[in-house]
Parts: sequence; C-alpha cells; structure tokens
Amino acid sequence: MSSPVKILPHYTYDDYCKWEGRWELIEGIPYAMSPAPSPRHQWISANIKYELKDAIKKSGCKHCKVYDFIDIKVAEDTVLQPDAVIVCKEIEKPFLDFAASLVVEILSPSTALKDRNNKLFIYEGQKIPYYLIVDVEINEIEIYHLNSSGKYVKEKFSPTSPFTFILDKDCSIEVALNNMWE
Repeated sequence: MSSPVKILPHYTYDDYCKWEGRWELIEGIPYAMSPAPSPRHQWISANIKYELKDAIKKSGCKHCKVYDFIDIKVAEDTVLQPDAVIVCKEIEKPFLDFAASLVVEILSPSTALKDRNNKLFIYEGQKIPYYLIVDVEINEIEIYHLNSSGKYVKEKFSPTSPFTFILDKDCSIEVALNNMWE
C-alpha cells in the first residue's frame, strides 16, 4: 500500500503581501517569524546595526545604507527578511530585488537550522558577497564571503580586530565585531 499524497499549498509574493505579522516565504512555504525576539537578541541586533552604520559613516560611503526587516524578493515564491542588510544601490521598489552587499541573520532556536542551511544557499545563489550569522547564545559571529567561484567560504578572523568588508568597488568598511557584545 502506498502512502497518501501530501498536497502542500504554494504561496507567492502577492499572497505574502496580504498576511499580517512578520513572515518569510521560501519556495512557496510560509514561515512565521519568531514572536518578539528575546531582549538579548534585540540588543545585539541594535548593536550590529549601530556598528555597521558607524563604520559606513566613518568610511564616507554615502551610497551604502543599513536596513532592518527589508523584504528581499528572490523569486515570486521566495521572500526573506533578514535582521540587517547593507545596500549600496538605490532601492526603487517596496522590496529588494538585487543582491545586497551584506546580510545579517541573528540565530534563534526556531530559526537556526533555516538560517544556517536554506538561507545560506539562497544568499549564496543571489551572489550576496557577505553573509553574517550571529549566535547570541555563544557570542559568536560567522562571516561567509563569496569566493571567485561564487561559493561561500567561512572567513577566519580575530574578533578583537576590525574586519574589513568590501561593500562596493569604491566602498569598504572596517567593523569592530567584538563591540557587538558590549
């Protein structure tokens, strides 16, 4: 006897726009964003955005901006909403439909598997140069950088030294990643 066929709904960006609350859509499957993140998650998120904005300001890269909770529309059935994004081009739609320069995901117990797997491969496929995964439970940041073959490589770095991100052909920033925990 064969097992019954499972029929799963397949949603699109148009459906996504009608939903209340915060959602992500991956290959037509909706994922509710965690309810209000923990106070520590929110605090680290604020610190990350501050450090990124401060680094951009110090670098003089006037065309690069830090966003939070912006929709990244990868396809009609895939929309992601990272914790922080750096964009160095003008956004002309209500969503981002081109590669950001840097994306940050802060892990929570309910999103860790998706952030480390599904999203890593989606961001890699979108050719986003830098993907940062922040684990607030162990105070660790992983930096993935696209290599010349278009594959993410985990960067080795000293958390006590600033890390240089090349955001655009004429924009690089130095970020003191260790400051995010303070």
